[in-house]
Amino acid sequence: MALVLGLGNPGARYAQTRHNVGWRVLERLVRRWDARPAGEDVAWRAWRAERPGGPVDLVVPLTFMNASGEAVEAWRERHGLEPAELLVLVDDVYLPVGILRLRATGSGGGHHGLESIERVVGPDFARLRVGVGAAGSAAELREHVLDEFEEDEKSAVDEALEQAADAAECWLAEGLLAAMNRFNRRIPKEESES
Repeated sequence: MALVLGLGNPGARYAQTRHNVGWRVLERLVRRWDARPAGEDVAWRAWRAERPGGPVDLVVPLTFMNASGEAVEAWRERHGLEPAELLVLVDDVYLPVGILRLRATGSGGGHHGLESIERVVGPDFARLRVGVGAAGSAAELREHVLDEFEEDEKSAVDEALEQAADAAECWLAEGLLAAMNRFNRRIPKEESES
């Protein structure tokens, strides 16, 4: 059974932060697919949606971002999980705000949430990265991902969240390659240099 996992930090303090875009995409899918609550654990909360290809589980970790793998492990122990059935929705500071990037596999690229999941299931799972913009410096990275978006970024973020939900829907219905072809786009040169 397919599992879509939206990464973020629990609690109202983090709900609108850059780090929580994965969670926000998952919330859109829950509403869009009229998903029903499907259980809760100390490490995760789940919904289930009936889709044309069969049921899909939508899950948010209730651990903090860097311990997302604990939620995946707790889910796997109870429900089982094949990495090929997993799509992780996650923020990416190396992509400009609003840019999406789907990959079939890869490294965590310094993202501690992805690295935590990789320690549990290995690197071979799909990930949908949502660009949240770069920090001014490496020293500012932690604060950057825990900040909310600037006012002038919010419309691009809202559009990206909607497109990310579309991409997750495409992944589920048509497969990863179709979703990659439709939703990955080149970063304009001027954006990649800024």
